[in-house]
Amino acid sequence: MIPSNANQLRDLLRAYVLEHEGAVLGPEIVQQSVEKIKMIQEKMKASHNIKKSYHDNLTKILEFQKDNHVLLRVTLVTDVGRALKSKKLTSCFIGPYQILKRVGEVAYKVALLLSLSNLHYVFHVSQLQKCVANLSHVIQMNDVQVIDNLTVEASPLQIDDREVKHSREKEIVLVKVVWRRPA
Repeated sequence: MIPSNANQLRDLLRAYVLEHEGAVLGPEIVQQSVEKIKMIQEKMKASHNIKKSYHDNLTKILEFQKDNHVLLRVTLVTDVGRALKSKKLTSCFIGPYQILKRVGEVAYKVALLLSLSNLHYVFHVSQLQKCVANLSHVIQMNDVQVIDNLTVEASPLQIDDREVKHSREKEIVLVKVVWRRPA
């Protein structure tokens, strides 16, 4: 049996050490133990290298050049009741904005509009998306208010459906709302 997982190899090493823990060890047994430990360590390293190569092949690094145009990721937030509810599966991008320079390995300085002066102008690469600048695709920023933590409030547009659920003692009103997304 040849274990392929690093955890299985560690368990095999521990089991081997525990097996010979109480025995009186001679030079031959010590040499065999050292050889087996080295073999197990080599297999652990090989297993780690295989997993690392899979990760490296699947991971793509985003890099932008100076004067490229990018879109800025914002999170839609709805003000329902007393708490703010985040719609985290619906990603929203605003822009395009021009890259001024690279700051560090994964951060970029972006030229923002005056209406977004409350935001810091350096963003992590995960908050940016590459954009091919085309004047016909410019998004109007008149009514979009971005908050400091990169959130945009979505306001209710209309009530689409209304339903009443009856439980034993209560009636629960369910309302389906259509939310207005920023332009």
